[in-house]
Amino acid sequence: MEAKKIWFDDEFIFVETTENKIGKMPLNWFPRLKNATIDQLERFELWSDNSWIHWEFLGEDLSVEGFFKFRKELQSSN
Repeated sequence: MEAKKIWFDDEFIFVETTENKIGKMPLNWFPRLKNATIDQLERFELWSDNSWIHWEFLGEDLSVEGFFKFRKELQSSN
């Protein structure tokens, strides 16, 4: 799964994939991201064929697949 766009609001980080799927996760789950400035958040790199989001300065990495795995787990637990 490959990211083509990453963006943020006050509560969430969003990813859009090359398949045009959009996922989000709460920034509260990632204190380093939650406490970062917007400039710091926007200084990410995409790694491993755009399947990982990496913030060198913040020491944080997120998998693109994780944005969609979480959604499935929530749906199956209801």
